[in-house]
Amino acid sequence: MKAVDVTILRPVEMGTDSMNEPIVELREEAKPVRVITSPGSSAELDATRPDGVRVSWTLHFPKTYTNSLRACRVKLFGIVYRVIGDPQPYMPENTPGMWNRPVEVEAVDG
Repeated sequence: MKAVDVTILRPVEMGTDSMNEPIVELREEAKPVRVITSPGSSAELDATRPDGVRVSWTLHFPKTYTNSLRACRVKLFGIVYRVIGDPQPYMPENTPGMWNRPVEVEAVDG
């Protein structure tokens, strides 16, 4: 299998606005992460968004990457995808290879 580099964009709270709501900025992690990609589904959105489309992937992260991905974004092939949920690794006993954490991501356009 051939791995590809992805860039992790992590939310960082920068303070609060005039309504006391958090101001969040996405910051790139210093090093890209090599993942295995698996295309997910793509689907058109409902009739209220006739030109809309949702594209998803499952990215398999290496055991060496242990940071949380909750609320992060991932840049893959130049497109920024939203991480779905709080991905967790498989049990070590069940993953003899290098990659142990499936991460579902999606992008919606239109």
